[in-house]
Amino acid sequence: MPTCWKSSCTGALVAQWQRRPTADEASAQADADLAARNTLLADAGLPALAPTDISPPDPATSTLAVHSCGAHAITMSLAQHIHQATCSAPSEALPDCGCTPEPLPVPPSAPATVTLPTGWVVPAG
Repeated sequence: MPTCWKSSCTGALVAQWQRRPTADEASAQADADLAARNTLLADAGLPALAPTDISPPDPATSTLAVHSCGAHAITMSLAQHIHQATCSAPSEALPDCGCTPEPLPVPPSAPATVTLPTGWVVPAG
């Protein structure tokens, strides 16, 4: 069950944002993934995987969820971004997180208009 990033807080969760994992978190995730896969393999009567059979998630492309209550949340505009692994979460006084979040992805452009050959019909609905 997720809890507020502020460990002493027991408030109801109202916000979530993402940050990159640290190297230790990525390694711990790989260990957890390996254990889960080996449990499934053992249940199926198959041999276990070795630690070298699974690599840690790439910190440059994977994320971790950060949860917060209303009192410890960052702004909605900051929550849209992916934050750095070293993101300290908001300070007590400001709704800022102390890192430089990644820029938002560029939305895809509208698809090009396609002209159908004569006699082709686009179905309704």
